[in-house]
Amino acid sequence: MGALHAGHISLIDISKKSTPVTVCSIFVNPTQFNDPKDFQKYPITIEKDIALLEAAGVDALFLPEVAEMYPDGTTGLEKYDLGHLETILEGKYRPGHFQGVCQVMRRLLDLVRPDDLFMGSKDYQQCMVVQRLIQLMDYSVRLHPCPIVREPDGLAMSSRNARLSPEERLRATAIYQALLSLRSGAPLSTAQTILANSQFRTDYISICDPQTLEPANPSPDTKTIALIAAFQGEVRLIDNLLL
Repeated sequence: MGALHAGHISLIDISKKSTPVTVCSIFVNPTQFNDPKDFQKYPITIEKDIALLEAAGVDALFLPEVAEMYPDGTTGLEKYDLGHLETILEGKYRPGHFQGVCQVMRRLLDLVRPDDLFMGSKDYQQCMVVQRLIQLMDYSVRLHPCPIVREPDGLAMSSRNARLSPEERLRATAIYQALLSLRSGAPLSTAQTILANSQFRTDYISICDPQTLEPANPSPDTKTIALIAAFQGEVRLIDNLLL
């Protein structure tokens, strides 16, 4: 959705190493914002984005307008059966968000017709939703969730980070510290305390099965993933870490 950073460019690099032609789309999709104010505040840096994509060697940039993506408007759009993914974690706290993701992804996939789709795994649940869409629409595209790219202090790169004040940016690293505490075996209450001490307002901290996102108990014999969503000031940040 623009406001590109090194995390996005890492997707371009991965695509270029494994495919002959790389297309990047930039489109701030209005239908996936359950809070209209969040849509209005989303950072737009298109000239900088274009320069980054040119430097990265992208073959084509698809930069549609809202009217091109939604010629009949953004109301009364189709719905998708996303099962429990729409009722837990991001689905619970951002009602309607994943329907908007599917609405725009269907249009992007229909217009671009890619063979491979590279997405960042910071939006872990969103990757699962897009995989569900691919199955529902019987697309042949292969989805590749790609590694999270972090700042030197551990904060996951995000376009939203640009909205943090200097003080909030310093406190924001507590999300990664909370995830590391869970990886080391600390209870959820410890992670909650780490966030609270850095003035985060937490939507959720959850340890889940990475295949289903059903709640799971961490153990040495079982793969689990920890996921966090929390507000630093007015900015909502998400992150995850395999345990």
